[in-house]
Amino acid sequence: MTTLRFRVLGDSLAAGVGCTHVEQSVGHVLAGALRAAGHQVDLRVHAVPGARSADLAPQVRAAVAAGADLALIVVGANDLTRFTPPAVGAGLLQDAVATLTKEGARVVVVTAPDMGVLGHVPPAFRDMVSQTSRAYAAAQAGAATTAGATVAHIGQEVFSRFASDERMFSADRFHPSAAGYAVIAQALTSYILAAARDA
Repeated sequence: MTTLRFRVLGDSLAAGVGCTHVEQSVGHVLAGALRAAGHQVDLRVHAVPGARSADLAPQVRAAVAAGADLALIVVGANDLTRFTPPAVGAGLLQDAVATLTKEGARVVVVTAPDMGVLGHVPPAFRDMVSQTSRAYAAAQAGAATTAGATVAHIGQEVFSRFASDERMFSADRFHPSAAGYAVIAQALTSYILAAARDA
């Protein structure tokens, strides 16, 4: 059986910050789903906590050097907190996807989350923060699709769960908990399985 080389790139959400065990992170949960579907999987996580879209290039080089059949990119939260212009972040994401697809990888992109669900955002500003998050995510989605990626659309019901259930967050109230990562991974599983079939 051919081994599926699965690479995870991006920021702290891709790296699994907030988990108590590495097996609870998105990449490991999704690798488990791939194995359950019959794939032999080689998982490598190149994601770096705190990374922005500007930090994707070295991660992409590492993934390409290791060989990649399937790549998951999760990025955008830190771009939002650092006020990266949407066109700039989207352009950098497009470059990352284009390089990976040129090397033959199937790429799934998770765009910026709705930062308005975070508890430390004052209620008066939550709508504005959510609108800004959605605008940034839309720019990312367009760029990623143009470069050949599949954009994983995490539904509003997922963000609503985070907004209404504090157990979805880890102790820092910013990163997901193991329960939160499980919800995110469940929303991504169908995209990853479909991309793996194509790969």
